[in-house]
Amino acid sequence: MTAADRVQRADWGDLSGLNIAGLVRLSFELDQTAPTQVFTGKDIRGRDEQEKDCRAYVESRGGTYAYTYIEPDTSAWKRKRVRLPDGRTVYRVIRPVFDGALEDLKRGHTPDGTPIDGLIVYDIDRLTRDNRHLEDAIEVVEHFRRPIIDIAGTLDLLTDNGRTVARIVVATNNKQSADTSRRVKRKHRALEQAGIPTGGRRPFGWNDDKRTLNQREADLIRESAQRIIKGAPLGAITVDWNNRGFTTTLGNRWMNQTVKVVFRNPRLCGYRSRNVRETDPDTGFDTFRTETVLDPDGNPVIGQFDPILTVAEWEAVTAIIGANAKSGRGTNARVYLLTGTLRCGKPDCEGKLRGQKAHQSRVKDPNRFYYTCAAKQQGGCGGGVSIPGNETDEWVTAAIISKYELEAQRRSAQTEPEPWPQEAELAEVRADLDELSKARKDRRITAARYFAMLPDLEAQEQALLTDRTHWLARTAPNPTHATIREDWPTYPLAHRRALVKEALAAILVHPANGRRGFTPDRLELIWRDN
Repeated sequence: MTAADRVQRADWGDLSGLNIAGLVRLSFELDQTAPTQVFTGKDIRGRDEQEKDCRAYVESRGGTYAYTYIEPDTSAWKRKRVRLPDGRTVYRVIRPVFDGALEDLKRGHTPDGTPIDGLIVYDIDRLTRDNRHLEDAIEVVEHFRRPIIDIAGTLDLLTDNGRTVARIVVATNNKQSADTSRRVKRKHRALEQAGIPTGGRRPFGWNDDKRTLNQREADLIRESAQRIIKGAPLGAITVDWNNRGFTTTLGNRWMNQTVKVVFRNPRLCGYRSRNVRETDPDTGFDTFRTETVLDPDGNPVIGQFDPILTVAEWEAVTAIIGANAKSGRGTNARVYLLTGTLRCGKPDCEGKLRGQKAHQSRVKDPNRFYYTCAAKQQGGCGGGVSIPGNETDEWVTAAIISKYELEAQRRSAQTEPEPWPQEAELAEVRADLDELSKARKDRRITAARYFAMLPDLEAQEQALLTDRTHWLARTAPNPTHATIREDWPTYPLAHRRALVKEALAAILVHPANGRRGFTPDRLELIWRDN
């Protein structure tokens, strides 16, 4: 069969002797495990239905159904920012499966090597809503003589008149998608300004209605917020939530980043928030951030749902998380308070001391342990320096508590917060941004120059704002440390270790020199600079 015969036979509706592959596209994937799903006449036909109909159509006309190309959760209209090999940035509809199917048609075989002569879709809307992709499909039919057909009869790429009609239909469908997108965006803006919650998945801390609180989760958030304000590291919160059996609303284990997302959401204090999609200009990948919705006067919109924290609590938590939240391993892996902080005091060693249980045959207390210098192959001196662990923990704890109490008293005595030293620099950057925006509005600079200068100034502003947040977290009065003596027994080990690390750069343990037992003069505390 010649190449011309393939297109002619398909135009006649005779597919005998032809191997036809199907292209199945879904704008969303149906959840087959959901207990109940309500669909309307506007719903897209499911994957299995499209494949079944395509197969039946091909076989009823004597052809062989050879393969199925599946595009789950794929839009044929939405464009994304991409960087071309020559460095230019453009916006394109991204459909790797569609592009792969056309390339396979040109070669005449599927990825598994099965010969194919043409492609079938349910209707023109399943093929494309983008004119660039339509022209790619027309190229395959015209120049490679591979028919692309549909079941519904709305697609005809086999004749000149049919291709003209297809271009008009795709342009119309594209406009319909743009109109729908505009109406949806307008609707969401109205919902945001009214403070009405939207979205598919419930936020952690609320019930499925996204309005009333899930008391068990809300209490956990409140409790953890107070722990963060008192100095608990984010990693300790993450481990605690997992140990207590809490999961994300998707049923997954918590990670530092997902816990951080919960606490940085303005919804916690009653503000209406929204997710903002941003595309990395270098990679083309989309990222999301959460921001507070503002009314026309620039004030936060109050959401129609129950808050969990006060505004002051939420702002305090986010300032601390911005300063202290770190991802990484081993945040709570230690089982002794001072492991990693104690170092050997020998001038030729300075290795880290490790906690080791005492031999039960030598002591009566099963909790008795010692800090001992690590082995030589691990950077220590092989146990040449050792000190009783229980007494060391108690003595260092007392010193830490006293230090934090004095710091709390000093901060409480402050009448004004310490000024951030880069406030003037931030004001200059913001003035430059305002001037740049005004210059563009007055058409004193071109759009190309404006957008070339804007990212650098915005990056400077964001870096300064982040530094200011960190400064406020470090210098703001923290009266909760005034109760650290009473609160210390309630802190989990990870919280206590974090406070030790925050206060002390290291603790040198000097050799015993014949002294037995614990003597505090063997310890040299190296405090961090305030």
